[in-house]
Amino acid sequence: MVNNTQTVKKSGVNYFMQGFQLIKQPGLRSFVFIPLMINLVLFAGAMYLAVGQLTQLFDWMDGQLPDYLSWLHFFLWPLAVLTMLVVMSFIFSSVMNWLAAPFNGLLAEKVEQHLTGKNLNTGTSIDMVKDLPRVLGREWTKLKYYLPRALLFLVLFWVPVIGQTAAPILWFLFTAWMMAIQYCDYPFDNHKVSFDDMKFALKNTKGSSYSFGASVTLFSMIPIVNFIVMPVAICGATSMWVDKYREAYKNPMIAPD
Repeated sequence: MVNNTQTVKKSGVNYFMQGFQLIKQPGLRSFVFIPLMINLVLFAGAMYLAVGQLTQLFDWMDGQLPDYLSWLHFFLWPLAVLTMLVVMSFIFSSVMNWLAAPFNGLLAEKVEQHLTGKNLNTGTSIDMVKDLPRVLGREWTKLKYYLPRALLFLVLFWVPVIGQTAAPILWFLFTAWMMAIQYCDYPFDNHKVSFDDMKFALKNTKGSSYSFGASVTLFSMIPIVNFIVMPVAICGATSMWVDKYREAYKNPMIAPD
């Protein structure tokens, strides 16, 4: 466990914004490209199918509406497409964290090497393939942590007055916390730091953790822009790892004091 961490006077927002600069670095762009292209191809395919279904729905609706309400088609169509974009963006953020997990860990590794000038020596490509079950197991651990808490917060939305007033704020804070966990976990996991120790370290720097997670959450709400949020967040989280946590955890074989 970590009882103290190196203090760096930089907010989580600063680290997230630094991610936009890091993804443009020549030595890192190729590692950003692979998960980004996977995201774009899958999202484009899903959008194609979804728009096809939406077209059929509106064709059916046009046949049911009287002529004097035909204008509703032009009003509802862009609204439906925008809603679909936002909903699918959130769904794809979760799905992509699973599909791109090995690439995300590799990106975090390369960012750390770029920032520190030191090799992590995490092994060959074959070693990465062998490590895949553990990497996916880590994603499962995060999902198990997330789901029961998410369900509890969603129940709050149904509590009259107090719950419905507080629920949106609590949900945003919880989402921000989960975004910090999701993306900071990649550099921690590269050093084989346990999930519980990672959470403990983030709780020790709550200000940075929440402001970083809030930045990720807000940018994830913007359609199209959210395509690049994942690599940006990984780069920013790795920069935060290097500044605040690396000294305590850089040797995975030795438990920090």
